[in-house]
Amino acid sequence: MGLLTGLLLLPLAPVRGVAWVAEKVNDAAERELNDPQVIRARLAALNLELEDGHISLEEFEREEEELLDRLHAARVRPAPNHRR
Repeated sequence: MGLLTGLLLLPLAPVRGVAWVAEKVNDAAERELNDPQVIRARLAALNLELEDGHISLEEFEREEEELLDRLHAARVRPAPNHRR
């Protein structure tokens, strides 16, 4: 990047910085959302909620199916490639 290009693009630096932070936050959220350990922990907590009577069987089955789908997708999904 030349000096002139650097000076012309300088006003965009805060926007690029915010975009970079947003991308990193999104990556972290996706990793946590698709982490098999997190999903298994939520399944265990869901089981306890059912046993304690905090949720109905229908609620349990609906959320359990969603969590099992996410767990299956996490196993099938290839590891993310780090672009940078």
